[in-house]
Amino acid sequence: MTTGKLKKELRSWAVFVGILLTLYFTGLHTDVAAFAQRIVLATGIANPKTDKPISKTKAAYDFTLDKLEGGTLDFETMRGKVVFINFWATWCAPCVAEMPSIQKLYQKYKDNEDIAFVMINIEMKPEKVNKFLKKKGFDLPVYFPNKTQIPAVYESKGIPTTFVLDKEGYIAYKKIGMANYDADSFTNFIDKLLAAE
Repeated sequence: MTTGKLKKELRSWAVFVGILLTLYFTGLHTDVAAFAQRIVLATGIANPKTDKPISKTKAAYDFTLDKLEGGTLDFETMRGKVVFINFWATWCAPCVAEMPSIQKLYQKYKDNEDIAFVMINIEMKPEKVNKFLKKKGFDLPVYFPNKTQIPAVYESKGIPTTFVLDKEGYIAYKKIGMANYDADSFTNFIDKLLAAE
């Protein structure tokens, strides 16, 4: 490689690294990565797979969560409802990527008393989460883990992780990784769970 070509390649790499560092230090790297992942979600290849039933795993209700706005949620009050649970963090690009679809799903069902949304943020930083929600225009109900242990049945190797509990108290859906929860197939799945007696 000639000296001229080497200098040109080094300049290109310097610009690339400079852009990456700028994104990282300005905090925009999560938003940029989330935007790219939202493009993937829009293709439909990450639509939730609800056609095959998972094994009948009993849900757990014996714990509490701290509410973003203060106070606590006794999870026992969720018994008998369809419950959409999502573990997430503001720094997690896949979490941020799927959040608009969860917001749309929430808007469709928020007035239905038979379904509850429980967005569990693992960061434990209410001010940061409040700022994030306001910036993005989300009004999802957010909770934080507290001194009561979250039951082992909800453990996961990564985030985002989403569970849907049915009215009978079983885990009807589990997904580790991002998905498009505003997909017709998923809302049909929720509607079937809601229609069950």
